[in-house]
Formats: sequence, structure tokens, C-alpha cells
Amino acid sequence: MEDLARQAVPSEMDNIRINIEEFIKLHNSGQCVFIDVRVAYETDVWGINIGLKIPADELSQRLDELPRDKLIVLACPHSDRSNLARAYLASKDFNARYLTGGLLGLLAYRTGGNAKKLEL
Repeated sequence: MEDLARQAVPSEMDNIRINIEEFIKLHNSGQCVFIDVRVAYETDVWGINIGLKIPADELSQRLDELPRDKLIVLACPHSDRSNLARAYLASKDFNARYLTGGLLGLLAYRTGGNAKKLEL
């Protein structure tokens, strides 16, 4: 927990979050894995066809599905759950960040010409 507390300073914030453009670059080059941490009823109603779907409350039982050799990018509609999930994964020695702007920000970004930037 002390390591997590040390991250709660402005100089460390870039190590725990990732912006949408950086995420797209890393995703398209295969350098990261995307995890949607919403619960099943949210993904059923509002599906996004990218990455793994592992609800935040199932992460502890599904760690074996996660790579240790790539950055893990977590997302939920905003960032609350994904940041909590990121903190949990960091405590288990995963390299994890949460997506700033969340899934809503990613969808808003992917309008118009930006729609083709993310390779699915």
C-alpha cells in the first residue's frame, strides 16, 4: 500500500493513467492489452468490441488471463472503477494504467476521421 500511496502525487500521475491517443498508438502496435472492467449488464447494453471484458470484481480470480509482459490499460465509463482496478493490479506487480476520459472519452474521440485510428 505504501507504493500505491507514493503514486498519489502529481509527478507520478503519468505512470498510472494513459491518454486516448497514447493508448491507441500502443494498442495498434500490440504493446498493450485493453480491459473493460464494467459489469456484465453494462457491456450487454452498451457493448464495445475491443479487448478483454473482465469486471473489476472478478480481477482477483482472473489474473492468469493477464499478460505480465505488456502494459494493461483499464477502462470503465469514466475512470473511477478502472483506477481502482489499476491500483489492485499494480499491487500484484502488473504494469497497469487507466484510460483518461474512460470509455465515454474513447467513443467521443472516435468520431469523424478519428474513427479509423483504432484498429479492432
